[in-house]
Amino acid sequence: MSIEEMIERKFVCTKCRGTECSIKEVSMSGAGLSKVFDIQHNHYLFVGCTACGYVEVFNPDVLKGKKQGQVGTILDILFGG
Repeated sequence: MSIEEMIERKFVCTKCRGTECSIKEVSMSGAGLSKVFDIQHNHYLFVGCTACGYVEVFNPDVLKGKKQGQVGTILDILFGG
């Protein structure tokens, strides 16, 4: 199961308690040479509540760097699962 699927399955909005979300992956350049050469090596997941529009930002590299059980635990803490 992908990180995005796990987030969608366990999502609970921290503002309105809605349970549906939309996820967009965003890439950004850093500072220095990566900015000059437009190298977009920073990737983030923007998770927006479809009910109220509140958006949270997650670093997928951090979530993927954990063992599968730990990813579930992190998502449970973040989304109240």
